[in-house]
This record gives sequence, structure tokens and C-alpha cells, in this order.
Amino acid sequence: METRALDGTLGISETTYRALGLEESGETTSSGTPQVLPAIASLLEKSIRRNERLVKASRKNDVVSIFHGSKAPTLSVRQYLERIFKYSNCSTSCFVVAYIYVDRFFQNRSGFCLTSLNVHRLLITAVMVAAKFLDDACDNNAYYAQVGGVSTEEMNELEMEFLFSLKFRLQVTTDVFETYCQYLEKGGGSNRGDEYPISRRSKVKNF
Repeated sequence: METRALDGTLGISETTYRALGLEESGETTSSGTPQVLPAIASLLEKSIRRNERLVKASRKNDVVSIFHGSKAPTLSVRQYLERIFKYSNCSTSCFVVAYIYVDRFFQNRSGFCLTSLNVHRLLITAVMVAAKFLDDACDNNAYYAQVGGVSTEEMNELEMEFLFSLKFRLQVTTDVFETYCQYLEKGGGSNRGDEYPISRRSKVKNF
């Protein structure tokens, strides 16, 4: 999959790039997925645990949105990311950009926090939007809906809500990309560091 430049030439160190598995010869997990996936999952899951403790302590209900499900899916965040990676045809860099988009999403949504009820829909939407913006070729919404376990109609609605929440600010500079990669390498549970707190395609199996 060819990927357009983010904004000029990447200045990220080769060590960081390889540690996250952002190139073919980079580090992978025992299942063969790039190390960036458990790195992202680790940070998101820690944010979820913290947010849900705070919501429970405040005795206030979480703000409900189109991204919320009635109950948390059976797949963990890591398993869900690995599913998206397995069945989508997007470049590995899209997962870093998707993480950046999710961060921007919450910066623009006051009173809204990441929980086990909204993380899955946010991730499938963010990865799809990142792939559309970053990659030269991208699967359509119906395909991503099948990968993510939602209907095509819901996928379309999630995309529009997500884009408006981002204020259509999709550009990611090389400096921002590098900063997030370094943060993920240090904090996301890669083989090179400890945990801290935020292609081939197969036939898609039913969710």
C-alpha cells in the first residue's frame, strides 16, 4: 500500500520507526502484528480504566453519543485493533494517525471521555478516516463496516460525526507524527520500554 507523505519527509528516528513495526522489517508481536498496535491499545486501555473510575466516583452518567454501544464488545481493544489490521488494507502508519485523530476528537468534545462503550466505534472510524486521507487506495465504508462489526449506515454516520468533531482537521505534520511515535514507543508497552498511561488481506469473517 502506497502512503502519501504526512507533511514533508519524516524525521522520525529509524530506531523508533522500527521499534513500532512501521516498516516491514520492524518489530512485531508473537502473532505477527506490528508493535504499534499493542502500544496504542495499552495507552487507550489505561485511559479507559482511569476515566471509568472517575465517572463512577463522580456518580454522574457519561455523556452518550453515536459512538456509544449499549454494552462493551467482547473483543479487547488490542484484539479489535488486530482485527482491523488483519482485514483492512491500510498502511501501518494509519494506526498512528488514527490515534492522533482520537486525541484531537476528545480535545474538541468537552465533557466526553473515552470508555469501553465508545472506544471500538471510535477506532474503526478513526482508522478508516486516516486511511482515506493517508493512503493512495482505500476500502469503502461498507467494507470497514463489516470489519468493525457495524452497519454501513452506522459507519457513514460515525464518519460524519467524527469529521465534524475534528473540524475536518486531518493534516498531521511530521513533527506531530514523530512526537506521537516517540510517546507510543516509550509508553505503549513496546519491547523497548515499560507501560505508561493515552500487507496482507484475508477474507473478512463476520464480527
